[in-house]
Amino acid sequence: MKSYWAFVFCAFLLTSCQFTQKELPNSQELLRRELHTIDWSKVDAYPSYAACDTIKQADEAKTCFFERLQFETLRVLKNDSLVKISTIDTVGFLVTVSNQSELQFKTEMVNEKLLPKWMLDSIMLQNNKQFSKIQPASKRGVPVTTQFQLNLKISSSD
Repeated sequence: MKSYWAFVFCAFLLTSCQFTQKELPNSQELLRRELHTIDWSKVDAYPSYAACDTIKQADEAKTCFFERLQFETLRVLKNDSLVKISTIDTVGFLVTVSNQSELQFKTEMVNEKLLPKWMLDSIMLQNNKQFSKIQPASKRGVPVTTQFQLNLKISSSD
């Protein structure tokens, strides 16, 4: 009977212990898989002005940001003497909001031969301090750099 219990104890010991180690996942492999699942073409939260921070709906906050940016950009352009004497009525910018909240404009399209793109870029760079502080876009809680097109119609009646 004693040998029976010794046999049961040994059988229990052999079957309950895990002799094979569980293989731990490779951290590099986990990182690679996670990076492939992230959609890098979209952000979780768009850039924002302080005035738009109280809006909870993502679409409304996005609209608020673009309307405010358009308003401030038009204000800068309409107050510039070179733009005032030119015949510009539309302009397109490639706008970059860096993860450090820096705003950059690159002229993509302008319907004026007398006012070249580099001159508009210079005007926007010179007046960059007139823009309100912008919070950068975020992806998974991390500030990221974003770029987007901003097309403006400058009406001379204003």
